[in-house]
Amino acid sequence: MQSVNLTNHFLIAMPNMADPYFQRSLTYICEHNENGALGIVVNRPIELTLEGLFEQIGLELNREDIADTPVYFGGPVQMDRGFVLHNPLGNWQSTLAMNDSFGLTTSKDILQAVGEGRGPNRLMITLGYAGWDAGQLEQELAQNAWLTVEASQDIIFEMAPEDRYEAAMQRLGVAFGNLSDQAGHA
Repeated sequence: MQSVNLTNHFLIAMPNMADPYFQRSLTYICEHNENGALGIVVNRPIELTLEGLFEQIGLELNREDIADTPVYFGGPVQMDRGFVLHNPLGNWQSTLAMNDSFGLTTSKDILQAVGEGRGPNRLMITLGYAGWDAGQLEQELAQNAWLTVEASQDIIFEMAPEDRYEAAMQRLGVAFGNLSDQAGHA
């Protein structure tokens, strides 16, 4: 398969996806290069809220407006570690920039800023991430495990989690009900 960079794209799980971590998942690809890929599942909220997370890690959250915001399952790798997708980019200790306005930060300084009310305007906090070794994602794409489409921050930050998967499908002009759960090649 030709080399393609899917950074800043969504992976939309096909109906035949058997892996329970990724069934009906929408994954945002933060980095994709010759060494592999890193992504964050963006449509799987968990029972934990930001208020609960901040309590667990010993930080104050002085923002009632976001206290009930859910934390998300970001993927099956390092599920004990937090990842913050955010806009604007900002200047944090450990940030991977996907473009000039969107980043993924893993350092605690961003959470301290959020708790104090000076963090990024748009953010999603996840536990864990999805990772692929070199060539693995390309192989899964060749096996029709995923559809891809350019990502939209509005889908991530403005839509309810249960609507994000279908919204990404609509960006492709595809209705989920029209997809077959059978894979094949012509």
